[in-house]
Amino acid sequence: MTDLTDSRLVPARPDLADLRLRGRLDAERYVAGQPGRLIVASAPLRRRPSLDAGIETEAVMGDPLTLYDTSDGFTFVQFESDGYVGYLPAESCALGVPSPTHRVTAIRTFLYPAANMKRPPLGHVSLGAGLGVTGREGEFLRLAEGSYVFADHCVPVGTVESDPAATAERLVGTPYLWGGRTSLGLDCSGLVQLCLAMAGIPSPRDADQQEAALGTALPQHLDGLVRGDLVFWRGHVGMMLDETRLIHANGHHMAVAVEPLGVAVERIAEKSYGVVTSLRRITASAGP
Repeated sequence: MTDLTDSRLVPARPDLADLRLRGRLDAERYVAGQPGRLIVASAPLRRRPSLDAGIETEAVMGDPLTLYDTSDGFTFVQFESDGYVGYLPAESCALGVPSPTHRVTAIRTFLYPAANMKRPPLGHVSLGAGLGVTGREGEFLRLAEGSYVFADHCVPVGTVESDPAATAERLVGTPYLWGGRTSLGLDCSGLVQLCLAMAGIPSPRDADQQEAALGTALPQHLDGLVRGDLVFWRGHVGMMLDETRLIHANGHHMAVAVEPLGVAVERIAEKSYGVVTSLRRITASAGP
């Protein structure tokens, strides 16, 4: 059941709400959302239908969505994966799109107009993007919309990575982007969510949600941490690579970076998020 106390996850606004919320909150009208998917490489989700509104998070190609209303170039949607609600560019999503058959495992890969790497690419798709494959030509997969992608950069849907921390290490140097969720730009919780998703572990979007829902709590001391453990501050999260090294997307480096946990704890306590609030251990069965 939708938690009405968290506006990030409530598919409603004063003039419209999800039909399932009738009787729980007031709106001028109630509508049944329609299933759709993102059909572009990525798109920013905004809290308001305006290009001046900040990026809350991002959707990537193939992400499942519930579509409620389209006007003035924006579509009001809810993400199926983490429940986030907001506005996507209307041209970025569509109804009736088949489920992806494959997903991208390269950091990013190009889409081509033919099964030929020498042809000018049409664009790129990022790590984790879902693709609908209809056939294969040599070293390339043919997608439903007619473009081609290098086959070794993709795996069938359902194939998972065994080590979320290894995925995070591949993303070192990715620029920090508030709301970012692709290999072109990530924020702290976007990095964690993406790496867990590649391992088949569902995750909420934001650090506070992840802290409340993911894994199991550990004793509140920094000794004995293992690879994959999550370290939380109020508004920030990082992942351990081993007992002493932390990887996180952060505004200090403006990138995904690796540093000693002690160094990060001292700097963050002094300059930004305060003290560590919790430590949590993730397993394949410890998602929300």
